[in-house]
Amino acid sequence: MPALIIDKFNDYFVIQTLALGMDTWKPAIIKSLQQIFSPKGIYERNDVPVRELEGLTQHKGFLTAPFDTNIIIQENGLKFHVDIENGQKTGYFLDQQDNRRAIRHIVNGAEVLGAFTYTGTFEIHAAHYGAKSVLGLDISENAVAQANKNAQLNGLDAICKFETMNAFDVLKAWVKEERKYDVVMLDPPAFTKSRESIQKAITGYKEINLRGMRLLRNGGFLVTSSCTNLVQPELFLQTIEMAAKDARKKIRQVVFNAQASDHPIIWGMENTNYLKFLIVEVRDK
Repeated sequence: MPALIIDKFNDYFVIQTLALGMDTWKPAIIKSLQQIFSPKGIYERNDVPVRELEGLTQHKGFLTAPFDTNIIIQENGLKFHVDIENGQKTGYFLDQQDNRRAIRHIVNGAEVLGAFTYTGTFEIHAAHYGAKSVLGLDISENAVAQANKNAQLNGLDAICKFETMNAFDVLKAWVKEERKYDVVMLDPPAFTKSRESIQKAITGYKEINLRGMRLLRNGGFLVTSSCTNLVQPELFLQTIEMAAKDARKKIRQVVFNAQASDHPIIWGMENTNYLKFLIVEVRDK
């Protein structure tokens, strides 16, 4: 359903209604959720600027009796703190849950670098799947603090560390320093929300993936994502190919996925096919 997001965390729901037409139906949607699921609570995260395009205000708050908005969920045998009141979007990116499992065959015994980590889900999965060491970088101090809490929650804080850094600058600097890793994981935010700046987004994706490839040992793996719905899958793959060409690397596709199956792709609605997740083996030419 367009402009409607409902994320379920244990017995709690977080809802966003991003357009006037859907916002009008909010009372009926809430009533249906209560009748069908009998949740412990529902929280509204309508603090997003896109609502203002249709004359709607930004706000967030409880749609049921108040509850503790810091909860712990389980995913792929791991536990994660979710801050549904103050986290990005609805507090957690459920759409990558299947893709986080996809790294299990490439990280065992590896030295792993993760950039744009948010709360560290990919990195903690890497540690769980046998990585030798994992370093995660994010520009947000709050996200890094929560990522380190998540590592501790799973008993992986001896392997998995997170630091507050600007990934764009760090990747560039570490390429010059000739640092090397076995696996580099990139999960950046959307680079564009308008068609006018698609080319700028492509340039950005190409640059960070080029840097990621240059940080890999020969035969290492690049794990890279794009959540920009305006960059269609074919264009994303072309961008990675351009990055490999400029980095003078040969790449072999290992996995190419979309979002988790509970975020369905509706044929004929391009923007529902928004997430691109790619693993490639990277070798010197």
